Amino acid sequence: MQLYQSQVLKIYNSLSGKKEVFTPLNEGHIGMYVCGPTVYSNVHLGNCRTFMSFDMIFRYFKHLGYKVRYVRNITDAGHLVDDAEDGEDKIAKKARLEKLEPMEVVQRYTVDFHSILQKFNFLPPSIEPTATGHIIEQIEIIKDILEKGYAYEINGSVYFDVTKFNEDHAYGKLSGRKLEDMIANTRELTAQDEKKSPQDFALWKKAEPQHIMRWPSPWGDGFPGWHLECTAMSTKYLGDTFDIHGGGMDLKFPHHECEIAQAEASNGRSPVNYWMHANMLTLNGKKMAKSTGNSLLPGEIFSGDNAILSKAFSPSVVRFFMMQAHYTSILDLSNDALLASEKGFHRLMDALQILKSLESRKNSDFDVTSWKQKCYDAMNDDFNSPILIAHLFEAVKHINAIKEGRESISEADKALLEATISSFVFDVLGLENKSESEAGTDKLAGVVELLIQMRKEARDNKDFATSDKIRDQLAEMGIQLKDGKEGTTFSVS
Repeated sequence: MQLYQSQVLKIYNSLSGKKEVFTPLNEGHIGMYVCGPTVYSNVHLGNCRTFMSFDMIFRYFKHLGYKVRYVRNITDAGHLVDDAEDGEDKIAKKARLEKLEPMEVVQRYTVDFHSILQKFNFLPPSIEPTATGHIIEQIEIIKDILEKGYAYEINGSVYFDVTKFNEDHAYGKLSGRKLEDMIANTRELTAQDEKKSPQDFALWKKAEPQHIMRWPSPWGDGFPGWHLECTAMSTKYLGDTFDIHGGGMDLKFPHHECEIAQAEASNGRSPVNYWMHANMLTLNGKKMAKSTGNSLLPGEIFSGDNAILSKAFSPSVVRFFMMQAHYTSILDLSNDALLASEKGFHRLMDALQILKSLESRKNSDFDVTSWKQKCYDAMNDDFNSPILIAHLFEAVKHINAIKEGRESISEADKALLEATISSFVFDVLGLENKSESEAGTDKLAGVVELLIQMRKEARDNKDFATSDKIRDQLAEMGIQLKDGKEGTTFSVS
């Protein structure tokens, strides 16, 4: 019997606005689609948090014994700068600014995306399709929607007719918006606008002469609308209706709302049974934004080369930090939060090492079987990773008590505890224990901190020659010191 047959899993469904018992379309099999990155810049931490949440969800499904087809796309065309119907394609704009072929931009940032996710110990999706690899499928869907009367062509562009669709469907049911209210709060169309209504969205956009990314179509050279690619790829690989569609909370409207409309207009049925949305990541209590300087890239956290944090933090510590909040909650990243997570992470890893060497007795003071089910109950309650982590630290408390002789554990319970805690820490949460290379990094950090202290003493004694020598020789070895108000930190290049 597979684990999923003995566990009742509930998922918060954004479509219904409540937790529902999860029942897949096909027993033992799950189809899950998650909106991936638009590869025009380095992947940022907010994106990483969303993808990490669904990596954890993917891992738990696999742990329960489900066979999962996990599809996460790459947007390499069609995503306009203002996320609306005007402006320039994000990738084309980057290519123009950097004087590159658009696919060079795509390749550079796809490689960065994969590199960062690998450092975070993500499992790869089952399929990772690209928008440009599915232009034919997108054109076919547009033809279908046009034929059914839910779209119109004008001047080489094709727009989805939201008003027409809303006559016999419910546009806005995912986001809870009503078309009438949207119309009342929208500006009037100008003479230059092609669309019948401001709510209509592009399925296909005519490519102006200067537009680099373009494909032939029945309506002339152009490129697909951003919303269309996900409808084309999700239904191609998972069917007209599939189990789960996920993404960031910011995609609920208009992106996911438009996906539902496109799919229902094309094949007449609701495309997804469970819609899941991960919440945002803030930095020091504020929205992350490059324009204000309140932003961090993952690589800057790993190296410590930033002006916001006091030191470098490993990918596993950052992952552990993100797992300490429920995926639907806003999570604030700060130096203090990462320091606390680092301390907790090492406490957890130390307990795992202690557990291996514990002596067993005839009886147990720790009810491991009951504790194990509490761990499953946490994950079965909409993947509640913070509650799971609280239970893991309950086990840590017992492990330390057993080590100190204040409690005992039987051989069978010890084996069950080892297997369970290992499964949840490594297989489900996706954490990694310190490898030899990480241990080596810690030794290096210890040596550099010693040199930093020696340099401080030299400066305090006005021995600037020795102080400068330490700084310069470390720089030659690729270790940069950075003096700040709270002391000296270092980064390794």
